Order: sequence, then structure tokens, then C-alpha cells
Amino acid sequence: MTKREGLPPLEEPTATPEPAAGPRPAPAGLSGIALLVVLTGYVLSIVDASIVNVALSSISDDLHGGPAALELVVSGYGLTYALGLVLGGRLGDAFGRRRLYAYGLAAFTVTSALCGLAPTIEFLVVSRLLQGAAAAMLVPQVLATIQAVTQGQARARAIGMYGATAGVGMVIGQILGGLLVSLDVAGIGWRTVFVINVPIGAAALLAVRRVPATKADAKPGFDPLGTVLFGVTMTCVLALVVAGPDLGWPLWLWSLLALAAVGALALVRVERGLEARGGSPLLSPLVLSHQGMRRGLAAMVPFSAGFGAFLFVYALIAQGHFGFDGLESGVVMAPFAVAFFVVAQFTPRIAAALGGRIVTLGTVVQGASLLLLALVVRLGWPHPSLALVLVGIGLFGAGAALIGPTLFRMILADVPSAQAGMGSGVLVTSQQMATALGATIGGTLYVSLAGSLSTASATVLVLALLVCFSVTVLVISLKLPDPR
Repeated sequence: MTKREGLPPLEEPTATPEPAAGPRPAPAGLSGIALLVVLTGYVLSIVDASIVNVALSSISDDLHGGPAALELVVSGYGLTYALGLVLGGRLGDAFGRRRLYAYGLAAFTVTSALCGLAPTIEFLVVSRLLQGAAAAMLVPQVLATIQAVTQGQARARAIGMYGATAGVGMVIGQILGGLLVSLDVAGIGWRTVFVINVPIGAAALLAVRRVPATKADAKPGFDPLGTVLFGVTMTCVLALVVAGPDLGWPLWLWSLLALAAVGALALVRVERGLEARGGSPLLSPLVLSHQGMRRGLAAMVPFSAGFGAFLFVYALIAQGHFGFDGLESGVVMAPFAVAFFVVAQFTPRIAAALGGRIVTLGTVVQGASLLLLALVVRLGWPHPSLALVLVGIGLFGAGAALIGPTLFRMILADVPSAQAGMGSGVLVTSQQMATALGATIGGTLYVSLAGSLSTASATVLVLALLVCFSVTVLVISLKLPDPR
């Protein structure tokens, strides 16, 4: 596909002429600069989910924040981020994905500056909530734009880069945060972990016009009842996942799960009824019923849960048992980031050769990495071979690179470009929710087991849980359609 940077998109020839008021032709592809611009906003949103973790001690000393406030600094971002993704995608479909991306990136840049300037812990918490909402506005536009303007191998390569950005960004956040805090740039300490977003975001905004402008041909209507029901359901689930470990899982908190179930059932009924009447639901049941979307999401949930549990429990072990600080524990994850990024570049070719079985291959690689790590920990504790641990971490990253980008393609393959934002919002929401749930399950299990068993036994049992997640994805992968 020929790139025509700076020129209007060419019209595709059609068998019959389109009426003047008909749908506008899709832009002819995504240039390298345009892809870099949208991935810049995406990586900023990912990095900021973890970069703050290594600065919490400094924030507490400077702003005198207690444990609850510090928890909100971390989780508040994730709460508003996850809550707003579907709505952000829907707004992009309606008003233009480039426009919503630019607004979201501008808001993210401003709220990052506010976080860096925060005079009190309360101000920082509110700024983080707003920062998460800004991320929810920009992130769905990334995959939606890729979906709307690319096809075939060009789409596979772009989604491969998207997947590589997702995997590497999670690791970079911890490494970069530890580095910035230790360097104490300009003597502003922890504030650099937020301020660094400002020049990067501003540079991306200057180039945002290189991104093709797309939106749905017919402006979708607003679904207030569906939006409220979705928000209530998500809030209940997120509150349970985030607050459960700190509150000790009280009975009243579990009642939120029942409320979430009621909200979800009501949401399904409302959305089906609205679509049957020719309306425009927030979550289209027709789109969600496509085989690639349905089965792909079924595989994405255990994959993301295992991914979240792995990263979280690794951090607990690295900083708790080995005594690594945030920077050192992040650096040890470098093999994961390198393997993920390198393998993701070849994922389209491997998928072309293996079809849907690429996900099966990825689960086998991940399972082997987990078994290797369990064996190294069991036989080498309390001084397991660092070289073998690094090999295991690298293999886990390679398996994740085979699975993640491929599932992204499968899930979005049947989504009409008019609803690309909605589909992207659903995908990223599912990914974020499952990752948070996995971190909660893995962390709670590890802490509980470490209190009654040895650290080695607790680690091996958590790794066994992650193997179960991989086996679940493997079973689902046997019925996945070929990626397109």
C-alpha cells in the first residue's frame, strides 16, 4: 500500500458511483510517523500506570500521605481509566478518532503537569483521577484508527507494534520510574515521573495532524441508560478488585459482586432491546457476538490475568526476597521486554504460516517458561540461578508476544470500522480488568501462602496457578479462527 503523507486520501474505485451524501472513503493507510504519534500516547498511558509505584515512598515523605491516599494515587488512575475506555471509544466513533485522541493527549499532558506540581496529597489524587480519564479518551482511538485505515499485512504489522508497545511499556514504567527518582533531575525528586510526560506529549500533539482523521459514517446516538448500567457494573467490580486486599475481603464488599451481576444482566437486556429497535447501544450485542470477538475475549481474559499476576508477584519476590529496589527489579525484567519486542516484529509472519495455532504455540512457550522458573526456584532456593531466571522471564515475554498481538487482531477482525472505537474500548477494558484481577489474585495468593509456607513453596504454587491460566488459553486457542 502506497503512503501519501501530507496528501488527501485516494478514493477507492467502486462498481457503482456513491451518492454525494454517502459514506466517505477510508484513508489509504497509516504512515510510520502517524503510527509513532498514536503509539506515543498509548505508551505514556501504560507507563503512567506503573511508573509511580517506585516513587510512593518519596511522595509520602514529601506530601505526608497515608497508606489509603497512596493507594488512591496508584489505583485512582486505573479506576477512571478502565471506567472510561468504552465511552472514549464510542465518542471517537461519533466525533472523530483523531480529534478525541488529540483532546485526550492534551488533557493527559496537562494533568501530568498538575500531578508534578501537586502541593498536597489530595491534589495529587484528584489529578491522577483526571489523568486516568484523559488516558481513557485517547487509548481506544489507537486501535480504532489502526482498524479503520489498515488491512492485511499492514494491519498485522501495526497491531504487532501496538502489542509490543503494551508489553514493553509495562516494564519500562518501573525501570524509568526508578531511574528518574534516583537521578533526582533538577532536584524535584518524584515529580519528574509525571513532568517527563509534558515534553513528550507536547511533541506528539505537534505531529497529530499526520494521523488520518476517521469516524463512523453515521453519527451513533447516545445511550444514557446503557452508559449508567455499564458504569455501575464496572465500578462494583473495580472496587472489589482494588479494595479487597487492603480491607481483608469483608462480606459487605462481596455484595458488590452481586450488584455487578445484576447490573450486567440489566445491561445485556437494555442493549439488546435498544439494538432491536434500531438504536445505537453503547455495547453492540451484534458486534460482540462475532466469533472472533467472543472467542478472542474468552482467551484474552485468562491471558491478561496470568500476565498481571506474573508481573505483580515477580515484583513482590524481587523486592522482598532478593532485596532489589524498584530500578533493579525493573532491570531484571529487561529480558521480558526485549523478547516481547523482538518476537512481536515476527508475529505477522508466524501467524501467516500457523494461523490460529500461533496462540497455541505461545501458550506452550509460556507454559515451558513457567515450569522452568518453578524448577529453578524449587531446586535452587534460596539462591536460584539468576541466568536461568532471566531465561525463564525472556521465554515468558516471547510467549506473550505470540499471544497478545494475535488476539488483538482476532478480536477486532469482524468489527465494522464504523464501530472500531467501541470494539477497541471493549478489548482494552477487558484486558485492563483481567490484568488487575490477575494481579489481585496472584498477589493475595502469594501473600497468604508465604505466611504459612516457605517463600519457595509459595512461589512454586503461584507459578502453578499461572500454568493453569496458560492451559486455559491453550484449550480456547484450539477453536480460535485464523487471524486476519
